[in-house]
Amino acid sequence: MNPSPTRPSGAQPPWWRVGTIYEIYLRSFQDSTGDGVGDLPGVLSRLDHVARLGVDAIWLTPFFRSPMKDFGYDVSDYRDVDPLFGTLDDFRRLVAHAHELGLKVMIDQVLSHTSDRHPWFRESCGSANGPKADWYVWADPQGDGSVPNNWLSVFGGSAWEWSSRRQKYYLHNFLASQPDLNFHNPEVQQALLDDVRFWLDQGVDGLRLDTANFYFHDPLLRPNPARGWPVESDPAVTAVNPYAWQRHVYDKSRPENLQFLRRLRALLDAYPGTAMVGEIGDDDGPGRMAEYTQGGDKLHMAYGFDLLGPRHDAPYLRDVFDRLLRILGDGWPCWSLSNHDVPRLATRWGGNEPDPRLLHQAVLLQMTLLGTPCVYQGDELGLEEAELTEAELRDPYGVAMWPVFKGRDGCRTPMPWDAERPCAGFTEATPWLPLEPRHNAHAVAQQGAGGLLQFYRDVLAWRRRQPALQAGTMQLLPPHDQLLAYTRESSDPAQRMLCAFNCSAQPLQWNPPEEFEPLLDAPPGGAELVDGSVHLPPWGAWLAQARAER
Repeated sequence: MNPSPTRPSGAQPPWWRVGTIYEIYLRSFQDSTGDGVGDLPGVLSRLDHVARLGVDAIWLTPFFRSPMKDFGYDVSDYRDVDPLFGTLDDFRRLVAHAHELGLKVMIDQVLSHTSDRHPWFRESCGSANGPKADWYVWADPQGDGSVPNNWLSVFGGSAWEWSSRRQKYYLHNFLASQPDLNFHNPEVQQALLDDVRFWLDQGVDGLRLDTANFYFHDPLLRPNPARGWPVESDPAVTAVNPYAWQRHVYDKSRPENLQFLRRLRALLDAYPGTAMVGEIGDDDGPGRMAEYTQGGDKLHMAYGFDLLGPRHDAPYLRDVFDRLLRILGDGWPCWSLSNHDVPRLATRWGGNEPDPRLLHQAVLLQMTLLGTPCVYQGDELGLEEAELTEAELRDPYGVAMWPVFKGRDGCRTPMPWDAERPCAGFTEATPWLPLEPRHNAHAVAQQGAGGLLQFYRDVLAWRRRQPALQAGTMQLLPPHDQLLAYTRESSDPAQRMLCAFNCSAQPLQWNPPEEFEPLLDAPPGGAELVDGSVHLPPWGAWLAQARAER
């Protein structure tokens, strides 16, 4: 069994260790202007829904000026709001109202790369001798004119693009229109830190760092070693993408990354109560999550893609948690089961007709793990992955990989608020992505008292009352083909909880440790204790507590 980090007795844990984050994909949350695209005033108008859910913070996807080649993840001005989403005053009003509702505001920071429309890149392209000549990663071609090395783009093809103005190649880990910044240049680091400070001065409570392990590259440009056809599914990248054929030793997760994260942490520490969570896409997600959050001087928390893939069987989940707990130390994970980059949870784990019991189990699993939960908008409604035609695709990743990989648009379609209103209440115009007809039945206004939305509310409220889930340790029980089980335990105040999940479509009878009895106020998981044995239905859960000493 694997102990996990604990806190000093009597210490009050910070909000980011005990709270829950809610991701808002801005383009698809609520349109207020009638242009078919979600915006900041739209988010403000729907914050009551988020507050009622019982989460503690919102994460807003990028709203900065951008040509929108990657829908905001290609920033052309870090300090201004794109007119598509509103104004800086709109953002300030949103922050103020969120704070009135008791919600923290975290914003996306895309620091590893900019748009090719950013003034920095235009200046860097213009001259090999100018002040910003080496603000990006430039390299000479090989003798035959080919690319400098074998590094690949996450979105397909070479990670190098030719610039006729500089007569050099530049690095882009994503789209060719997203050139990578050169973090080996101290001026680049300082400029980015200054831009982050700008938003901290606006009152934001935290950051979500996009591609947090991509900041530095190997300055020698050594080629990545071959991996060959991936024999196991990598949840961070589709298997049809040649990116999965390499071990990414030199193009990301470089040791210099840690020092920049320390500088970033020092900046946030100057703004008490702020926190940052980093996105980690790496060959060893758990290892990198632990490394980047240990010591209290880098990221506050990090999430990887291990729970964002299709596998959710008991042996797989236990292996993920076992690996992380063995190396976590005083680090801290953030657990996402969905986000704007992967197919929706209901379809990814549940197939075309997801079992409602599976979706309820996923809530209990996510909310009882050691770490900070992050809920993606619409998961509280049970939304399925939307089906789009090739003509309806907007995601450049999906366009490049069609038809085997359909991209990320299926999880980004508009939020359904009221099935009785046009476009389910999202907009009065043509939405930027079509609404999925199946989502009408899951709309907020159509959710009944016994629906998934209410279950989320109930579980989040219950979680707040459990000391073991607020700051307790986590220990895994022995492996089982169908069952994932672990304990959560706190010492001040004392509580020991057992969490058991039947991660299969087959019923299960299991004999729990004798010292546990049902936790009477726990949300229902469908399990029953009969003559010392727990009977778990398909996708059932049993939450128990240690018997009080007599």
